Amino acid sequence: MKVIGIVGNNADLSYNRLLLKQMAERYPNLEIEVAEIKAIPLFCEAATEQLPAVVTALAAKIAAADGVIIATPEYDHTIPACLKSTIEWLSCTVHPFTDKPVMIVGASLGPQGTSRAQGHLREILNSPGLGAHVLPGNEFLLNFAKQKFASGAIVEQATLDFMDSCVAHFVNFIQVHTQVQTAIV
Repeated sequence: MKVIGIVGNNADLSYNRLLLKQMAERYPNLEIEVAEIKAIPLFCEAATEQLPAVVTALAAKIAAADGVIIATPEYDHTIPACLKSTIEWLSCTVHPFTDKPVMIVGASLGPQGTSRAQGHLREILNSPGLGAHVLPGNEFLLNFAKQKFASGAIVEQATLDFMDSCVAHFVNFIQVHTQVQTAIV
């Protein structure tokens, strides 16, 4: 199963990047390729006739994948501007998220994890032009990320068990989605 993991910010030190990398190591059956959005320029509707090569490349990876995991931090109670801008590029002339299974995860420094950002991202991914199939429930919200990644990886067993459960639901979601899509064709 091929999955693209999108790092939802452009920070050099990103706990969401660390989260995706740990997921890629922990779940080799998913073949998670971690994709960065650092090089994607700010969205400009006037420039959509000729998409930047980095946008076209990311769109192709998403389209070819069985599913997508988006790891978002929470900035000022929502997703980072760079993630929103990336999604705008991916919904203007290309539409790789259409009918694509998506799991939202997130790590943040505070006590509430990324609950507000994940809610906003769900709304965005369900909008016209995107039409992603977002995994319901199973929200992996990692709070106090700095402490939980103090040793370079999450080691707290309860957190790992919760992540395992959420990922197992995502794998099942992708499998059911694939069966449905095959039956429709």
